[in-house]
Amino acid sequence: MTTPPMTSADPIPPAGGIRWAAADCWTMTRRALAHWARKPGEVAVGLLFPVMVVLMMGYLFGGQMDVPGGGDYREFIMPGMFALTMAFGIETTFTAVASDAAKGVTDRFRSMPMASSAVVAGRGAADMLHSVAALAVMIVCGLAIGWRWHEGAGRALAAFGLLLLLRFALLWMGVYLGLVAKGPESVAAVQILVWPIGFLSSAMIAPSTMPGWLGAIAEWNPMSATVTACRDLFGGPGAAAGGSWAAENAALMAVVWPLLIVAVFLPLSVRRYRALSR
Repeated sequence: MTTPPMTSADPIPPAGGIRWAAADCWTMTRRALAHWARKPGEVAVGLLFPVMVVLMMGYLFGGQMDVPGGGDYREFIMPGMFALTMAFGIETTFTAVASDAAKGVTDRFRSMPMASSAVVAGRGAADMLHSVAALAVMIVCGLAIGWRWHEGAGRALAAFGLLLLLRFALLWMGVYLGLVAKGPESVAAVQILVWPIGFLSSAMIAPSTMPGWLGAIAEWNPMSATVTACRDLFGGPGAAAGGSWAAENAALMAVVWPLLIVAVFLPLSVRRYRALSR
């Protein structure tokens, strides 16, 4: 008697099932990393674009910016640029997921004898590695222009952890949008979503300088929670700016907002992935 070949719809064998899923996830992660290795120019542009924004804002416009409570504007914007770099990564996730779905690659993977979670999990792991690299580049950039953390390495590591938590949450938003999009060319719609949300926050300017209603929206922006919490953990200028409940409890909201985003978009991504080609 012959055994029919296993497909992705078949249950994972009890023995070694977790190891099998982990191996498949690593294979998909390596696939994404290999794609980036073949396009070093594109990767370099993506990593250096936030650096250009820092130099432009810090040196071209920084002299006209007032930091609440005083302080150097370049130090003020670095936590904001760290968070914006995490937000810009959603475009990378969206484009990769939408491209695979449009070309039928995702359907092909689903028909293969591999763990059904490996496609999405591998994509997520690769994008988190890319985000770590992007954050490292931005840290070097910040140190080069005079930014420092002033509250010790432990609090700085906590701030970097909050930034990666934000990226992890936005990752699932990018996965979901990529699965529902008609193709990678729809990335313009994601940019229209990311850029206003990113800049309508405390990343570049203090919400207290905005009109009242706009400042209130900015202070409740999930991006602002992470930025404000990071400024406090780094001990940089502008950490005490803002008088709303959200600003006063930024560290709490920097955890709550990403968890809420994950709670919404992770199940939606799984459901959409399972519904492909039906």
